Amino acid sequence: MAKTPLRGAVIGCGFFAQNHLHAWKDIPDVQLVAVCDRDSAKAEAAAAKFGVPAFYADAADLFVREKLDFVDIATTMPTHRGLVEMAARHRVPTIVQKPFAPTWDDCVAMVGACKAAGIPLMVHENFRFQAPLAAVRRVLDAGEIGTPHFGRITFRTGYDVIAGQPYLAQEEQFIILDLGVHVLDMARVYFGEAETIYAQTQQIRPGIKAEDMATMMLRHRSGATSIVDCSYSSRLSPDPFPQTFVHIEGTHGSIQLQDGYRMTVTSDDGTRQETVSSPLLSWTSEPWHTAQESVLNTQRHWVECLRSGRTPQTSGEDNLRTYALVVAAYRSAAERRAVAPLV
Repeated sequence: MAKTPLRGAVIGCGFFAQNHLHAWKDIPDVQLVAVCDRDSAKAEAAAAKFGVPAFYADAADLFVREKLDFVDIATTMPTHRGLVEMAARHRVPTIVQKPFAPTWDDCVAMVGACKAAGIPLMVHENFRFQAPLAAVRRVLDAGEIGTPHFGRITFRTGYDVIAGQPYLAQEEQFIILDLGVHVLDMARVYFGEAETIYAQTQQIRPGIKAEDMATMMLRHRSGATSIVDCSYSSRLSPDPFPQTFVHIEGTHGSIQLQDGYRMTVTSDDGTRQETVSSPLLSWTSEPWHTAQESVLNTQRHWVECLRSGRTPQTSGEDNLRTYALVVAAYRSAAERRAVAPLV
């Protein structure tokens, strides 16, 4: 017998949420039954565009009126805690956009609320699900380059992210929390947990409140060292946005992920190259396609975990470790010394 599709709702119908909505439509195992946005016009437009039967301007009304198997919270960071705790009160499994929350205490509270309610919580930490970055992980997991001992993960661009998300200009913490959280998460994926982090930040663009460049060095429990750097104010030609570059050295070789999603693997068996880009989908377009497809991959993983009862890779509890690196990075930059993460 065919499975009944999971009934889902999306809260937040803004800029990036359009990718969430497209992705849910591409997953046959999901039926979107409602969308919600504080701007009722946005909610109504999203419902019409994606063929969703109901729209709401009030999340509380949504939870009362709809029978949901999960909710996808794709709103701005300050709203996450209230919405996640509302979902927990209604015992609705929840996937929430990154960054997880403005503060460590908020993150811990959300994890605790969902644990007490007995529902799964996943953070939409989608770099793990980008095809090029996942390809690097598969090479590492296969042991092709031996034990990794050094790496650099770089995301540098001059792309005007503030044009699409103007609220970012007023944030008290900017690139580490908005983008660095992704890259720090990949450092954990590739090298394991970190013992310490040393960070330096820069503010280059005028008219913003916080840092738009950051360079971070991590000492991992495995003994490996990694350097994570990110920038929204790099003048490059051509601009590689939205590519992440990776360089990893191991005891028996190396991996390089370079411009154009070219991956070069050097091992005891020689050197090979392949292109590890994402395919273009009906709703994706270059250069966004890799980031867009990662949303689909992330949401498929969430559905698979809901069906199987498995814990998502980027569960709330797992993301606390990534968020702890963000907190430690800001503390390190302020105190100008290496800092150990909270967990």
